Amino acid sequence: MTSTPVRAVLADDERLMREQLKSRLREVWPELDIVGEAKNGAEAVALVAKESPDLAFLDIRMPEMTGIEAARQIAGMCQIVFITAYDQYAVEAFEHGAIDYVLKPAERERLAVTVARLKQRLQAQHGGPGYLAEAERVSHVLGELADRLAKAPGAETPARPASLKWIQASIGQGLRLIPVDDILFFQSDEKYTRVQTAQFEALIKKPIRELIEELDPDQFWQIHRSTLVNTAAIAGVTRDFRGRQVVSVKGHTEKLEVSRTFTHLFKQM
Repeated sequence: MTSTPVRAVLADDERLMREQLKSRLREVWPELDIVGEAKNGAEAVALVAKESPDLAFLDIRMPEMTGIEAARQIAGMCQIVFITAYDQYAVEAFEHGAIDYVLKPAERERLAVTVARLKQRLQAQHGGPGYLAEAERVSHVLGELADRLAKAPGAETPARPASLKWIQASIGQGLRLIPVDDILFFQSDEKYTRVQTAQFEALIKKPIRELIEELDPDQFWQIHRSTLVNTAAIAGVTRDFRGRQVVSVKGHTEKLEVSRTFTHLFKQM
């Protein structure tokens, strides 16, 4: 480890649980710098984007966005530790992934084991060639965990997951969290999906069909099998010389073709 303090954020909708965890962490990891606290998953994702911490401690059950949903958005940005009461259905998934857990209420001995593992991972992670691949593996484990918890006896019928508020994209050899409000459009080819903002473009491996399920359908419209556009970024719709509708985008010179399947979206234009 370097002399630079390890930085962490905590997310739990119960203030007393956050205070208890902070107290235990001070005992077993006094040099840890807790740079922010969140009351729900959406706040946790925003905190990670703002503070770029090394660690995120996430409660599984939180309002607005669960810890699992938040973790899927920040996977690869920092190490993730779940705070959970699901000792029967979650532990096996945690033990087989690059994710750790602390059972509520946090006990000093168990937390010490978690801290030791985290220190080892933090030493190994930064800048390694397998870092992006590891992020993908964590995301896969989180998907399995979400399915496991949804099928647990007594689990509530899952509602539609909270819409994505951030997109994790590759910029060179690193990762960046992009607020979806800043994205003008998504456009896919056979391997990657291009994420276009007014300032830059980035690439993700998530296909359009998955983005459709995870984005707010009122904010992002599919206008082609390979294109999603932010409705707030639509400057206008015209027709080209062949009579096809094309969308002009605010803050960008590119024209986006509208396929016949989606021309009804602009029937008044």
